[in-house]
Amino acid sequence: VRLAASGGGSVQSGGSLKLSCGAFGYIDRGHSMAWLRQAPGKEREGVAIISSDGSPDYTDRVKGRFTISRDLAKNTIYLQMNDLQPDDTAMYYCAADRRNYASGYYLQTADFQYRGQGTQVTVTV
Repeated sequence: VRLAASGGGSVQSGGSLKLSCGAFGYIDRGHSMAWLRQAPGKEREGVAIISSDGSPDYTDRVKGRFTISRDLAKNTIYLQMNDLQPDDTAMYYCAADRRNYASGYYLQTADFQYRGQGTQVTVTV
């Protein structure tokens, strides 16, 4: 299993970025997939998740600004990030899990069976 994230970069406050994550290997529609992030000196946190039934959920800090989506044909998930703020600066990772627990569990614990390498997002004032 490999999860390959891309699309990070440096933007000014209020800007937008779109992250992509391709899943390779045994990741299919039965997996929940998500975006996590970790800022320097802070714990990893769940940002957005899309369940196996296609339902999205978000941590409160990004609701209304971030949108997660999934292309099953391409086995890829995306994270459209708008109105980025300096607090959004972090390494962003995509993750997948077959256990299909409640979305709240994943967002609170960032506990996933699979996690890929990250892509850095930096937001400047």
